Amino acid sequence: MTNCIAFHSYKGGTGKSTISSNLAALMATQGFSVVLLDLDVYAPSLQTYFNTRPRKWINDFLFDQADLDEVIIDSNSILINFLKENGNTDNKTISNLDKGKFYVGFSSTSKEDIYKLDGFARQETSKVQLLRKFIMMREEISEQYDPDYIIIDTSPGIRYWSINALAVANAILLSLKMDGIDIEGTRILSKEIYSSFAKLGTQAYLLLNRIAGYCHPPTLLPQNENKSNETHSSTSTNTLYSNILNEQSSTITKLKEDMSMDVISSIPCYCDIQFDSREFLTSLKYPQHPFTQQLLDLITELEKLFK
Repeated sequence: MTNCIAFHSYKGGTGKSTISSNLAALMATQGFSVVLLDLDVYAPSLQTYFNTRPRKWINDFLFDQADLDEVIIDSNSILINFLKENGNTDNKTISNLDKGKFYVGFSSTSKEDIYKLDGFARQETSKVQLLRKFIMMREEISEQYDPDYIIIDTSPGIRYWSINALAVANAILLSLKMDGIDIEGTRILSKEIYSSFAKLGTQAYLLLNRIAGYCHPPTLLPQNENKSNETHSSTSTNTLYSNILNEQSSTITKLKEDMSMDVISSIPCYCDIQFDSREFLTSLKYPQHPFTQQLLDLITELEKLFK
């Protein structure tokens, strides 16, 4: 059975694309068959991540200008080449890629194509037609490729295309950072969007990203303080850090209670990953990195979820 997971968020910059692409690739190296879809139609990025320009886009499929097999690209070779380039030639990983499969469907970055989709979304008759195409795309992917997972990267916020993507998912992973705007926006989404899907049987979970707990903050003292006082400096930093962690823990507990949603994963802020030029496959480049372990744990949780 194919399980479909949609990554969504209230606003951009919460790590949806980085997490979804790393998760999908890591799943493939674990022997799963995975289809990754870029349905962030207003700001698609996966074609840049994977340095691929397909002949046909998801947009073409939605407008009956392409068959599914022209849109879904077999990308196993991209992962294998990336692993070899970075010295990760573990035989088990390579053999798992032979057993599993990694496919990607890309959305067009063309301004005209984006405007066209946006225009159709404003017409009531077209909305029904396009929703049917979304449903058909999922069904055809399941039938033709029989993947274990379909991973969807969606547009943030309450947009027509986001709602369509969420409508075809078994599970929604709501990615958010621990800032006030994101937390409050997530509460709004929970009341207006996720509760409706929950009534239809869709499971929704919080995926906390870039939380405190990995990168130790610098010493934060007023400029007129005596910076040579290292003991005072260290004590102030540790106190501040402890306060941040305590406040974050309280916020998470309240958020779970308010939204009646469990946290499926809490991923710390890994500054080294954020500034990696190829962060979309960090989990393959650095198999021993704690970020990779976080995603492996997430895969385990997803397996339990769909049992």
